[in-house]
Amino acid sequence: MSDPVPVVIYTRTECDLCDEAEATVREVADETDVPVDIDLVNVDTDDELSEKYGERVPYVYVDDRPAFKFRVDAGRLREKLTAARE
Repeated sequence: MSDPVPVVIYTRTECDLCDEAEATVREVADETDVPVDIDLVNVDTDDELSEKYGERVPYVYVDDRPAFKFRVDAGRLREKLTAARE
């Protein structure tokens, strides 16, 4: 079994789009059988992150690379997870 692909999702408190992004990542990972290690980072708890991301969340990194902002495209995520696993 391969190592999980790191996924970081920058979120905010009570963010519906953030919840949707996390759900999409989990669903696509399950569908593609690619293990992921999801790190949810709430920007509201850190002044520097809040300054950097502000309202521009969710911001998603896949395999340490910026991948999505606001919405996660399932098809593109499938490609990114598959590429990261290879």
